[in-house]
Amino acid sequence: MKIASKSYSKKPDYSQLSQAELVSLLLQKDASLAQRDADIKQRDAYIERLEEIIRLQKVQRFAAKSEKQPFQITLFDEAELESAIDDLIDEIPEDSLSQELAQTKKTRQRQRGFSTSLNRIRREISLSDDDKAGATKTFFTKVKEELEFIPAQLNVIEIWQEKAVFESPTGEHVIAAKRPTHPLGKCIATTSLLAYIITSKYTDGLPLYRLDGMLARLGHEIGRNNMANWIIRLNDVFKPLINLMREQQNLGRYIQADETRIQVLKETGKTAQSDKWMWVTRGGPPDKPSVLFDYDPTRAGHVPTRLLEGFSGVLQVDGYSGYGKVCRELDITRIGCWDHARRKFVEAARGVTSQKGKSNKAKPSKADVGIGKIRKLYAIESKIEGLSESEKYTVRQELALPVLQDFKAWLETNHPKVPKDSLIFKAIQYTLNQWESLVAYCDHGFVHISNALAENAIRPFAVGRRNWLFADSSRGANASATCYSLIETAKANGLEPSSYIHYLLDHIADADTLEKIEALLPWNMPKAS
Repeated sequence: MKIASKSYSKKPDYSQLSQAELVSLLLQKDASLAQRDADIKQRDAYIERLEEIIRLQKVQRFAAKSEKQPFQITLFDEAELESAIDDLIDEIPEDSLSQELAQTKKTRQRQRGFSTSLNRIRREISLSDDDKAGATKTFFTKVKEELEFIPAQLNVIEIWQEKAVFESPTGEHVIAAKRPTHPLGKCIATTSLLAYIITSKYTDGLPLYRLDGMLARLGHEIGRNNMANWIIRLNDVFKPLINLMREQQNLGRYIQADETRIQVLKETGKTAQSDKWMWVTRGGPPDKPSVLFDYDPTRAGHVPTRLLEGFSGVLQVDGYSGYGKVCRELDITRIGCWDHARRKFVEAARGVTSQKGKSNKAKPSKADVGIGKIRKLYAIESKIEGLSESEKYTVRQELALPVLQDFKAWLETNHPKVPKDSLIFKAIQYTLNQWESLVAYCDHGFVHISNALAENAIRPFAVGRRNWLFADSSRGANASATCYSLIETAKANGLEPSSYIHYLLDHIADADTLEKIEALLPWNMPKAS
């Protein structure tokens, strides 16, 4: 067996080199080592960014969705801030303050027992005649209340039309009783069934195929294609009402806007996989709030320009640049959303290496510090929630602005200190880029610190989208936007969505004048007696 001989690398002989050549060689090696150290440092930074992203992805997928952080309580003296707010509130006239706070407290009171609006049925448990024999008197006492559920059922309504025949010299003349109008004309579904279908899909997030199975178990299979066609046809019926809501909304002084993706399979000039958009605007006069959805295959700036035509107040949106066009063209005041800024710091905090088990010794990260400073702003807003517009403006000017100035100084100090392309760098950069619009809420007492109301209006759509996944065509997407608009606007006006949709379907076919259509707006609904 032949064994391979070991090979040894021959060391270079430097004895023959001159001093200048040795110096040159050392400089080359130093440069090579410096380059290698730089490459290693760059590689380590790249690995750190990837690990940060992976940690964030794991948290987003598996961890709790709450944005609470372990250091959020200890990062600032909340008691000191609340004391300062209380001092300002003490300067407000007691009569006006107590009235505002009393109303706020009243709306937050916890409901005990069952609602008084529910139908009540008395069921008596009686003694037998033998048990009562010889008693001087008997009486009942209420010992318990139970909530009963009556399962849904399908009925077939047979409509018989009475006709009268009259004799005349020219022959018989027939008069028929006037048939009730239906929003879809010839349709096998009553308005109650249509209201149930719309509410089930757009309030409860049930896809039509699942709803079809539920109805089949009740005795009749309708077919999801039939239900989809009914919803699409109703879009034209509801359109005049939506147009009035849009006009009324744009007459207000404050609108919040947001947008989210929707998959539409059949859209001219677009692939099924490409992004299309559902836009939402929330606003209008305080006593006539509306939440309006609108489908558009693009996210271009001309879309909000179309939706906000005639509006000249304050628009609250995120940092998307497409809103700049409408603000310039319509001379609209733009303010930002602190929820979006805070969310980026939360993501940065979640991307930091986990300190589980060492929270008492761990030092807060820069992301944690940033969240703590933003929480000061939200603490102020929570405290002044029940105050009037002028009182909110005063508190924001005296307390929120100094907090904002301190936060900006911290951002500018730490911006050059954090690695570029890191999550904390992106959070700081976003906040600084949006600074002018983010602090603008302090200039008004009637606006909110964030765009949360618009995002909350989009949430039912996002939940439903997980169930029905996509819209087949743009007609279906537009019909969905109309249904969501009616339901969320009903909620914003304190109406039960199912009852409002049913009332609307019962009356909209006879609404042949502007006055009759206006009477169907949610804020014009007759009050329940």
